[in-house]
Amino acid sequence: MVRVVLALLMPLYAGVAADVTFTFDNASRTWNLSNGLIQASFELNQQDKFRLRELVLAGRGDSWRSPNDVSSSPIRIQVGEITLNGDTSFRLLEQREATIPRGGRRLTLQLADSSDLGVIEVDLELYSGQPVLRYRVRFRPAQTSVIRRAGMLPWNLEGGSGPISTLHLNQWLRPDTTDSFLLNRRTLSSPGQQTLVRSGAYQRHMGYLALRDSTDKGLFAGWEFDGRADIIVQRVNDEGRLSFSGLITGLNRRVEAGQWFHVPGAFLGLFRGDWDDAGWTVQQFGEKILAQPAPAKFPWVVWNSWRYQQNIDEVTLRHNAEIAASLGVELFVVDLGWAEAIGEWRADPQKFPSGMRALADYVHSLGMKFGLHIAFAEAAPESRVLQENPEWATSDRYWYFGAESLCLSHRPVREWIASELIRVIDEYDVDWILQDGENMVKRCTRRGHTHSPADWNYSNAVDGLNWVVQHVQKQRPQVHWENCEDGGNMLTFNMLQNYVTSITSDDSGPLVTRQAVHAMTYVFPLRYTDRYMPNDALTNYITRSFMFGGPWIVMTRLPEMEPQYLQILRDEIALYKTFREILPESRVFHLTNRPTEEFIDVIQSYHPPTGWAMLFAYRWEANEARRTVQVRGLDATRTYDVRFQEGRRILRMSGAQLQAGLTIEVPRYTAEIVWIRPAE
Repeated sequence: MVRVVLALLMPLYAGVAADVTFTFDNASRTWNLSNGLIQASFELNQQDKFRLRELVLAGRGDSWRSPNDVSSSPIRIQVGEITLNGDTSFRLLEQREATIPRGGRRLTLQLADSSDLGVIEVDLELYSGQPVLRYRVRFRPAQTSVIRRAGMLPWNLEGGSGPISTLHLNQWLRPDTTDSFLLNRRTLSSPGQQTLVRSGAYQRHMGYLALRDSTDKGLFAGWEFDGRADIIVQRVNDEGRLSFSGLITGLNRRVEAGQWFHVPGAFLGLFRGDWDDAGWTVQQFGEKILAQPAPAKFPWVVWNSWRYQQNIDEVTLRHNAEIAASLGVELFVVDLGWAEAIGEWRADPQKFPSGMRALADYVHSLGMKFGLHIAFAEAAPESRVLQENPEWATSDRYWYFGAESLCLSHRPVREWIASELIRVIDEYDVDWILQDGENMVKRCTRRGHTHSPADWNYSNAVDGLNWVVQHVQKQRPQVHWENCEDGGNMLTFNMLQNYVTSITSDDSGPLVTRQAVHAMTYVFPLRYTDRYMPNDALTNYITRSFMFGGPWIVMTRLPEMEPQYLQILRDEIALYKTFREILPESRVFHLTNRPTEEFIDVIQSYHPPTGWAMLFAYRWEANEARRTVQVRGLDATRTYDVRFQEGRRILRMSGAQLQAGLTIEVPRYTAEIVWIRPAE
């Protein structure tokens, strides 16, 4: 018997997803989902195939639909030698609906294939104010099975006209960083042309793909998986048909009868406009729906000890803490080098004779929060954990500062790590975990571990990293986590759900930092662009290169700084705090190309609730002394006051004038901030 729960028969929850509606037509077996911005329709057709019919951007009428002769379905799972997908015949067992957090509603459809291989459940989610369809698929086999493939983007779509442009972005790449944070643009104009995105920890690209046609009708996709995945979009014909695939690399998952296998979640979003319009849409979805809630007055100003490398001790850190507090720093982080050894997560008694708790108490007494760097998936060969359990190491070694690697998906390892993290948090009164390591999703093909040797990618991502972080966060929810996977090499939408911020490009200098922020802000919310500033001979060019974005992390040796540079830092921190809380709610416009030292680069924020705009302009070796840019996001009919932070000029201009062009003068080796606010 099919159990049906219809949205129209359920009471709407006051103030929660009141504009999200799901309807079901029993005669045509068609589901229609809408939130006023996006409409999605699915069907179980006359051939019993479950498929997407159409995605529509409401108000614009932009439609991406399934081709008549090819099925397009969220389901693609290979069980043994059998593939379940849009060409499989299903029967509907059950459908149910639920109101979910953050203004969302979920429709769950339970299906069984005609050969009774198992049960599939599909979650379809819409959220108020978001032109995005989020979905998940899971499979419960009738008998023990091996899942050999699973697709996160198994779509066939048509609806674009003319050439199709695609955008995906590089993440932090080592050791040669010249290709880090490049924007990869490609035009699919002929059948067979394709774009490949290789995402996940230790991979090349961020977990995001956007495309738009010749009329600027656009679609973007994101997938919620930290492991390795290959995402391909290919043009199929001259009419603009597109084929997508998003396969998890090296999947070989044994699933017991009656247990669920979960395909990582993914989403499709619709937009109209350019890449900045796509970026704003996906950033809003990331911030409001996916991201870990931000703490108060975030993003913070942070001090981190890494400029000392591992040569730290309690006297040095106490002295830095005193100065940091006087500068307005809010979080004090002790980086690598505080423990007896990597994997031996107890304070080194030689460096910290008073104990780490004493240092934490002192930092707290100065009004700052206390953080620790922990590379919990690594362990030095001489550490007790590896001396006692040598089989816990991964088959592939990554040698993070001479340490071996631990297999997070091996059950005894992850349980030990979780207990150690909770002990460290409690013993040292930790407010912040700086998670680091050399590839958080490690390759391990060892036999004897609790994962299949051929399933290391999915297992280490889901059973390992996800389990550890989420288990500890559930036990200690007051602690906030920062992602620093190898300095910025795990930029995914699953990362957003486990951390309150992420490093972009490690401590790599002003220019590379701006290049990182330039790329990251096409995809992720602005608070997920924290920057490490190692410089001590400061100018406003340096400080402001690290000012636009999420937490501003200072890595200078404060007691060794000249008084004039400390004063610059104090003044610049005070300036940052005047606008840092509106940045996460602001649109980002990339007014110039990827920053280089050869021209003045400009990036803009626009805060819709207040109508404020800010422009950050940087000049290093550029010959030009001024740059004219077209300010975006403003109301052409309003009047604005325009104030130059350094030039001290105040202009009054209309929105139309600013959109036509604003000229910014920037002396060499400096940075200018332009404030644009609606006139009284």
